[in-house]
Amino acid sequence: MTVKTDIGFTTRDRIYVRGRDLADDILGKMDFIDMIYFTATGKEPDAKTRAMTNAIIVTATDHGLTPSAIAARMTILGAPESLQGAVAAGLLGAGNHFLGTMQNAAAFTRNEIGDLTEGDDDAAYAARAQEVVRAFRAARRIVPGIGHPIHVEGDPRTPVLRRIAGENGFDGRHWRFMTAVETAAREEYGRLLPINAAGAVGATVSDMGLAPIWARAFALIGRSAGLLAHLMEELENPQGQKIWDMILDQDDSAEIAGIADPARAHGKGKQQ
Repeated sequence: MTVKTDIGFTTRDRIYVRGRDLADDILGKMDFIDMIYFTATGKEPDAKTRAMTNAIIVTATDHGLTPSAIAARMTILGAPESLQGAVAAGLLGAGNHFLGTMQNAAAFTRNEIGDLTEGDDDAAYAARAQEVVRAFRAARRIVPGIGHPIHVEGDPRTPVLRRIAGENGFDGRHWRFMTAVETAAREEYGRLLPINAAGAVGATVSDMGLAPIWARAFALIGRSAGLLAHLMEELENPQGQKIWDMILDQDDSAEIAGIADPARAHGKGKQQ
């Protein structure tokens, strides 16, 4: 039985990646974005793909004390020797509520756009978007890629990402569909649910011709750098212990008050 990979191999004297000598043909000649595509596909990206991918990865790098950053900080608090474990802990939470939403949005644009083409007019996009939004609402499903708990008037990243997508030829039918969805959702729900960064990245990845899983891959790569930043800051300005102290203080207060389940004290003891 033979076990092998097409990505790379090592000899006594050389290291090869996708058939190229790492020392002679890659180091100093490829940047990180090039290497991402080269190792995954065997091909280097063109200039437009490189620029767009760079913007997406930068977008995903950090968004403050999110669950992923808190998980990483709490892990390094318990295991200060494990930088890799803390980064891994932060990435493990990249699911359908955080970070992984970019993949969800990309899949949404691909799966729900139907047979719309670049040649269809805006009315066709509007009709399809209305149909999709109404179906999601009837099924009590969240429409991926729109709305934000903080940026309720509009995600500041979205227009910039669309501009960069347009400059590089990736502002196509999936972006048109996502824009129509935003309009249809406002009409259906009676309030603004703006395209968020996940929706912007999802539409862009689809217009780049990439599979939805690439959206999550870019998010993981970017957030790895962000988590490292949080962990470096944790060494200089620890927040993990403060978070733990807040939980202990809450538990102590509940115990003094004679409340067995602190969650019930805040009306969270049962499904709302």
